[in-house]
Amino acid sequence: LGLIVLIYGRPFDFIPALRGLPLLYFAFAFAVIGFFVDVRRGLTPLRAAPHLKWVLGFYVWCILTAAVRGPDSLPTAGLTLTIAISIYLLIAHGLSSFKALEALAATILTCTLLISAICTHQGMQPFQCVALRATDDMSASGRPDGRACETAVTCYQEAPDPEASYRCEHAGLLGITSVGKGRVRYVGVLQDPNEASMAVAMGMPLAFAFYQRRRSATRLALAIVTFILATMTVVLSQSRGGQLVFLSVLGVYFLNRFKTKGLIIALVCALPVLALGGRDGEEAASSALERTENLMVGLTLFGRWPLYGCGFAQFTKHHNLTAHNSYLLAPSELGVIGMVVWDTIIILSIRTAWRSLKICKTAQAEVGRIWSLALLSIFAGMCVGVFFLSFNYHYVLWIHVGLSGALCGAMIRHNGNFKVDITLREVGRVFVGGLVFLAVLFLYTWVKLRNA
Repeated sequence: LGLIVLIYGRPFDFIPALRGLPLLYFAFAFAVIGFFVDVRRGLTPLRAAPHLKWVLGFYVWCILTAAVRGPDSLPTAGLTLTIAISIYLLIAHGLSSFKALEALAATILTCTLLISAICTHQGMQPFQCVALRATDDMSASGRPDGRACETAVTCYQEAPDPEASYRCEHAGLLGITSVGKGRVRYVGVLQDPNEASMAVAMGMPLAFAFYQRRRSATRLALAIVTFILATMTVVLSQSRGGQLVFLSVLGVYFLNRFKTKGLIIALVCALPVLALGGRDGEEAASSALERTENLMVGLTLFGRWPLYGCGFAQFTKHHNLTAHNSYLLAPSELGVIGMVVWDTIIILSIRTAWRSLKICKTAQAEVGRIWSLALLSIFAGMCVGVFFLSFNYHYVLWIHVGLSGALCGAMIRHNGNFKVDITLREVGRVFVGGLVFLAVLFLYTWVKLRNA
């Protein structure tokens, strides 16, 4: 739980006394030690999550492609991937009861609530000048200097630091500033507004699940506050992908409860987000064209190296930006093999929640039904969100894949016959479906760029 708090919260990014301390590595080491202690004491049964062999295969393939195409990136990118996969292993195999799953869900919900509150406060603040050093990149929070502004041009007039570059942004709690003309965000792995809004929207099902577990006034208030803060964060982040994640998450809940009518209810609930969020005008058109160019670069890389791609973490060596599409980043960096393996991991995560939900509806196992629906809703939002993000190796994704493994373990504990797998024929369908998707994506990008 401490490791999850550090990944989401990143206190060492804004507390000077914690800077430079390897807190993430300490927490990771303690989590690993705790896992083996639990196994030795018989508290954690050794079992394989549905996607274990696929995840291990994905990890090995990433390392192999990097060794072939870009061995110089292995020390940094390889360490990040190792930690992400290890987090999955700890969650998917270290948690084997609904009580443990709920403890982790409560931790993630607390983190997303904190992030959404900070983002909402940040977006309500007036614009002020933010100074950046020459060594800072444009994603850095910078140093707000208190001068009000309307554009960055104003900040250069009578600037206290003539050598600094300036942005005109919101400055909120903990010194975190917005980016890209007022788009709210957090720090660390969620410093991108799109990723912050996606993570916050994916926290809503956890609040809904806790209310369903015990319908008290306190938990109802928690669910309402979570919904409001998530709505505000998605709107203020101006993320079009975040809007679709928000709608998808609500859609699963209302579709399950009210069938077809539920989609209409979900759309009505999401109307404020759809109406007020997102970007338009010249900036939105420029962003859409930029993303289309990224897609064409990814398709070109896959066409050049269809078997093993350009190599794990090598996309930005061929283009100044990443693919901004996880379904394309996998084949472009890892080839057709990496594409099939990554897609299969996501499918197995969804299938785990889906089968658990079906069994619990039949057996009237309330706790299993509630958490299965919550995870199904989360993965629906994630599958939509990663279409607009390079999320394949992101900690948040692997935390939630681990949650699906933990759900499987909890179901096995209560129903020893519970099993989730995938056949070779289905893997073949994943392969064909992936190629069809790439073909359709190529036609789309070709037409868009031709008409640009």
